[in-house]
Amino acid sequence: VQLQASGGGLVQAGGSLRLSCAASGRTFSSYAMGWFRQAPGKEREFVAHIGRSGSSTHLANSVKGRFTISRDNAKNTVYLQMNSLKPEDTAVYYCAADRTSSFYYSDSRKYDYWGQGTLVTVSS
Repeated sequence: VQLQASGGGLVQAGGSLRLSCAASGRTFSSYAMGWFRQAPGKEREFVAHIGRSGSSTHLANSVKGRFTISRDNAKNTVYLQMNSLKPEDTAVYYCAADRTSSFYYSDSRKYDYWGQGTLVTVSS
């Protein structure tokens, strides 16, 4: 599967953005999906995960209450709605697909396919 992330940009602190990740192929619904981010000079970190049907979601503590992950299997797309953005949310955001829907959803090594990343910059 190929993944194409979009929706990044420059936003002021307190603002909102919605990231999208479009997947190719007919088997999108068989993948659990995740969002990760990597800030300059830092390691890639888990942000959010959604199960195959969309009924199960997980968020990193740092974004709980501000971010929401969702998916539309009919459109082969997963979304990350980001509200109340903070300067520390500045990073390149990556979507990823997991064939096995691993229990260890926050481990980037469990994901099989990755998008190219989209840059989110939050100004103070």
